[in-house]
Amino acid sequence: MRTIVTVAVLAALTAATPVAATTLAEVQQALAATSSMSATFVQTAADGRQARGTMLLKRPGRIRFDYGKDANLLVVSNGKRLSFIDYKVSQVSEWPVKSTPLGVLLDPTADLARVARIVPDVDNPMPGKVAVLAQDPKRADLGRILFFLAPDSAATGGLRLTGWRVTDAQSNLTTVELSNIRFGADIPESAFTFRDPRPRARPPGKTS
Repeated sequence: MRTIVTVAVLAALTAATPVAATTLAEVQQALAATSSMSATFVQTAADGRQARGTMLLKRPGRIRFDYGKDANLLVVSNGKRLSFIDYKVSQVSEWPVKSTPLGVLLDPTADLARVARIVPDVDNPMPGKVAVLAQDPKRADLGRILFFLAPDSAATGGLRLTGWRVTDAQSNLTTVELSNIRFGADIPESAFTFRDPRPRARPPGKTS
């Protein structure tokens, strides 16, 4: 699946201070309390290529990854569909947002206890952060997401989402690191729409 919906945190780490034990219920509470946020991101694909841009998130279900004008790429969810738009080739690919790894982050009613677990410290690739691995046990074909949160007293719910790592059904890994995070951003609904680059179908017999 060629999509950013497959994403995670890459951060250069020095010695990290262990965080206090965090429960899955606390993670769910922190995510549910985050109604909107904006950030800049760095995305690293499976082949090592990197892309940068801005992210807007508004729960439930809405997210936008803007790679800038030069990239000719946009990924946006309107709450129902996650759309990958490639303006260079005038192509749009879409999936139900709940059928993507990002769905668990965008749905405030998601039952994390059913699909997720906190990664123990010994297996945590990001010491000093809370790592949560989510995968629908009945839908392995949807891939899995490993997302990271950092304790932050200024963040809604006391935990700040810092990024995620997504592995798709073909075992391709994509990571995203978030920075310059702002909570409670006033984001208009128009941010979760896009200009469709596909040619419009013409009525039969009409050529222009």
